[in-house]
Amino acid sequence: MLLAAVVDAAETVGATSSRLAKTAALAALLRELAPEEIEPAVGFLVARPRQGRIGVGWRGLAALETSHARVPSLTVLDADAALAGLAAVAGSGAAALRRAELIALSERATPREWDFLSRVVLGELRTGALEGVLVEAIAKAADRDVAVVRRAAMLSGDLGETARIALTAPAGDLAAVGLMVGRPVLPMLASTAGSVPEALGLAGAAASVEYKLDGARIQVHRAGDEVRVYTRSLADITARVPEIVSAVREFPAERLILDGETLSLDEDGGPRPFQDTMARFGSERAASVALRPWFFDILHLDGRDLLDEPLATRRMLLEQAVGPARIPGIVTDDPARAEAFSREALAAGHEGVMVKALDAPYAAGRRGKSWLKVKPVLTVDLVVLAVEWGSGRRAGLLSNLHLGARDPEGEVGAPGGLVMVGKTFKGLTDAVLRWQTDHFLAEETRRTANTVHVRPETVVEVAIDGVQRSTRYPGGVALRFARVKRYRPDKTPADADTIGSLRALLRG
Repeated sequence: MLLAAVVDAAETVGATSSRLAKTAALAALLRELAPEEIEPAVGFLVARPRQGRIGVGWRGLAALETSHARVPSLTVLDADAALAGLAAVAGSGAAALRRAELIALSERATPREWDFLSRVVLGELRTGALEGVLVEAIAKAADRDVAVVRRAAMLSGDLGETARIALTAPAGDLAAVGLMVGRPVLPMLASTAGSVPEALGLAGAAASVEYKLDGARIQVHRAGDEVRVYTRSLADITARVPEIVSAVREFPAERLILDGETLSLDEDGGPRPFQDTMARFGSERAASVALRPWFFDILHLDGRDLLDEPLATRRMLLEQAVGPARIPGIVTDDPARAEAFSREALAAGHEGVMVKALDAPYAAGRRGKSWLKVKPVLTVDLVVLAVEWGSGRRAGLLSNLHLGARDPEGEVGAPGGLVMVGKTFKGLTDAVLRWQTDHFLAEETRRTANTVHVRPETVVEVAIDGVQRSTRYPGGVALRFARVKRYRPDKTPADADTIGSLRALLRG
């Protein structure tokens, strides 16, 4: 298939706000792909090439001066092979060789195709072809149950592979996709509750009330002495966290998949600031600041898959598997006792508590009401869309952030699937102002009189007092008293809160 057909489908998807129309366009494309084209084409559509990072950034692409083809001739497999070649470039002279490879690819592509490929490489193909829509399109194209497709995608962590199985293999192969030790799965996600009693009411009967740590999410797989550690985005960081690997090797089990959190502690045993944990988390070298893991769920134990087991069972098995490394928690249906436990968590320096339904399975990759986070300050994760230049003592610095929520259903028709919900310049220290000025100037896409528009890739955690109805913003809601709590380099725009979750706060 010509790459131009994929570009046509992506443009069709980006031009409509109708989820049904997006699904139909993608399904039509998927049906026409040859088996060997499915995985690379899906990678292009979600701006995650199967080669991963290929060592090319925005500045490298912007510096190219080349001509382009007038007639489409580049195929999906041609483009995939070119990206594989770029990813393989290493060693002395790599920059020059990579530039030559880029020029060769750009000259074979038409202007439309080159624009598409550039955005794929940079991970900013915001066409509305979100994974949820692609899951539905795969199910439609292959005539498979969407729930089976979704589960396979979540358990494999690879939408391209899922599409290939759905479209080319017998139906039973898709249903057979399951947990595999050593292959990360999408993590279960939490919703927000305004108070501990509210969360207990939603959980129903007794619930597990656990510390909510201010750390980094980890998923750990063990097969004998082989231990792999993954982030919430499924990146392998095993080499960076030898202390976590050593701790997990001491557990009395041979095969494990664990879900948890890690953070660094100060000399008194209290949690260090989140930024300290993330600095250590991102380091390639062992550092003086050690990370300690805590685990709150178990997905596999010595040959037994536990995804569909209720939390009550998983909790018991987790205790047996990790002992004191299990995150502190209690089981209760008493709001007073749960509130007291929440105060204990806060006094220990943690964010608050998680309240979890004991009868719920582990819903990989899903966000529901089975897990509810309760923090004294309501926070939301939003995407920075643009930044305004400051004035007065902030003159010369980028200050006021334009904040966007995800619009996964495409109902607002927001460009790139993000809808603006407010601005804030509060909560920014001088150090953060200097950092964000450098950071966002490197992310700039265009500029108006006082505003630098940026690639919508940076997630920021914002504390708010709530939301209010608004006619100013297309989503119909605006943030109340927003202030920056911290940037979240561990999260991607796909992890940001949705416009629907913000609207739900109007009813809270």
